[in-house]
Amino acid sequence: MSDTLMGPPISPAPRHTQRRRWGFTRERRLAWALIIPAFIVVFALIFLPIVRALWMSLHIMDLKRPALGQPFVGLGNYINIFKDPYFWDSVGRTLYFMVLSIAVEMVLGVSVALLLNRRFWGRGLLRALILIPWALPITIDAIMWKWIYNANYGALNSLLWQLGLIENYRPWLSDPGTAMNMVILADVWKVTPLVILLALAALQTIPETLYEAALVDGAGRWYSFWHITLPLIMPTMVIVLVIRSMDAFKVFDIIYIMTSGGPADSTKVISYFTYLEAFSYLRFGRAAALTYLITFFVGIMAFVYIRLLNREIEY
Repeated sequence: MSDTLMGPPISPAPRHTQRRRWGFTRERRLAWALIIPAFIVVFALIFLPIVRALWMSLHIMDLKRPALGQPFVGLGNYINIFKDPYFWDSVGRTLYFMVLSIAVEMVLGVSVALLLNRRFWGRGLLRALILIPWALPITIDAIMWKWIYNANYGALNSLLWQLGLIENYRPWLSDPGTAMNMVILADVWKVTPLVILLALAALQTIPETLYEAALVDGAGRWYSFWHITLPLIMPTMVIVLVIRSMDAFKVFDIIYIMTSGGPADSTKVISYFTYLEAFSYLRFGRAAALTYLITFFVGIMAFVYIRLLNREIEY
C-alpha cells in the first residue's frame, strides 16, 4: 500500500499540550483531595442522620417500653400520627402562627420601608437602628419579651395600667387566649426589620421617572402605590413571603423559651409537638415520622417558592 493511501504520519502531541493535560490532571486531583474531606463530613453529619431518621420512622422505638424491641411497622407511625387529633391541633396552631405573624410583618415591613425610602434628616441612622431587633439572637429576644409580659413586674402591664387601659396586671403568657398572640408579637418585633430591609432594597430599584410620569398624568399617591410600587416590589415580596412561611412553619425556639407549649397546649406548634414526642415521651419512631412530615410540608412550600420565583423571572 502506498504512502498516499496511508495518509500523513501522526506526529506526537506538542510538549505544551502534554504539560497542559498534566496540569489539568493535577488540578483535578487537588480538587478531589479538597472535596473528599468536606464530603465525608457532610455525609457523616447530614446524610447518615437523614437515613437513620427514616429507618426510625418505619420502626417502633419507645424507650419507655424497651421490651417491645424495635419492630418494623412500615407506615404505621405515619398513619397513627394522622389519626392523632393532637397532631392536627398542633398543625392548626402552627398555621395560625405562620399566617398572622407573616401578615403583620409584611404590612409593617412595607409601610416602614416606604417611610424610610423618603429623604429626611437622620434617615441613615434610623435605618441602622431599625435593624437591631433582627440582629439580636432569638434567645435574647424571647427572654426579653418574657420579662416584658411578666404578670408581676412586666413593662407591658405597667404601661397599660398607667394609660388606664387595664385595671389589674394580666398574666399574658399564662392565659390560653392571649399567649399565642403575645408570642406572635415578639416574633413580629424580631423579624419585621428583615422585611423592611428587603422591601427598602426593592423600592430603591424603582426609577423616579415612573412616579414623575404618573404625576404628570394626574395619578395620586394611592394610584402610584397600587399600580407602580406594589407590582415592582412584588417579586421581592414573594421571596420574602415564602421564605418566611418556611421559617415560621418550623418555629420552635421562641415557643420553647417563652411558653414551653403552654398554657393548656395553646402554643404547642408542630415543632414543639415533635420535641415532646422525642424527649419527653421517648417515642423516637413517632418523632422521626413527625420530622419527615415537617420536611414534607416545608418541601411543598419550597416547591411553591420555586414556581413563583420562576414565574416572576419569566414575567
